[in-house]
Amino acid sequence: MTPEEQGQKSDKTAEKIQDKDQIVVPLHAEEVSVAKRRVITGKVKIGTVTRESEQLVEGLLEHEHVEIERTPIGKPVDKAPPVREEGDTLIIPILEEIVVVERRLLLKEEIRVRRTCEKQPYQERVVVRKQEAVITRI
Repeated sequence: MTPEEQGQKSDKTAEKIQDKDQIVVPLHAEEVSVAKRRVITGKVKIGTVTRESEQLVEGLLEHEHVEIERTPIGKPVDKAPPVREEGDTLIIPILEEIVVVERRLLLKEEIRVRRTCEKQPYQERVVVRKQEAVITRI
């Protein structure tokens, strides 16, 4: 349609509206529609870095030694003595039967077991690892 044809058509419409003794003013309205879309504006890269550092570790190590001492006794007893402890020493009686006209118990010897504890300082260098996050914007 040419602009002249459009002008003539709108004049005819206006004439029809005026013929009814009323003036009609056409109103126009605009509508807005909103839409969203994702847009990449940047990138992030995340990684980890492991760092090592030396630390001095100190502690106290404990070693236990056992000393065994054999003590001859050679004395007759009526019954077997029990295993006993005197302080830090464990005493284990050793018995032997001997044949005589009658039987008698003879305490032949005692074994004395004493525990001693020795402490000594100890140091060693060890490697300790620690992770950190590294974030880079691209």
